[in-house]
Amino acid sequence: MQRTQHRFASRLARANPTAVFLVTLVVVLVALFTPGVVGGLLTLALAAVVATLVVTAGASQPARLRVVRLLVLTLLIVAGLVKLL
Repeated sequence: MQRTQHRFASRLARANPTAVFLVTLVVVLVALFTPGVVGGLLTLALAAVVATLVVTAGASQPARLRVVRLLVLTLLIVAGLVKLL
């Protein structure tokens, strides 16, 4: 595991799960309901965070969960690009 990935994973492990869920929920709702370029950029930023999580924890997850995460990542990227265009 790379040094930056290790730092990200350890920081995420120390975070309050309820706070992480609420912040993620707010960012997702704002990204999906904000029209235009701002909403598209927020959606793509959220996709970048999901991609980081997939890379960081991908090897330790079962195959089904990896498929679901990749599906969510693909949907976020498509939604972000559609909002940008």
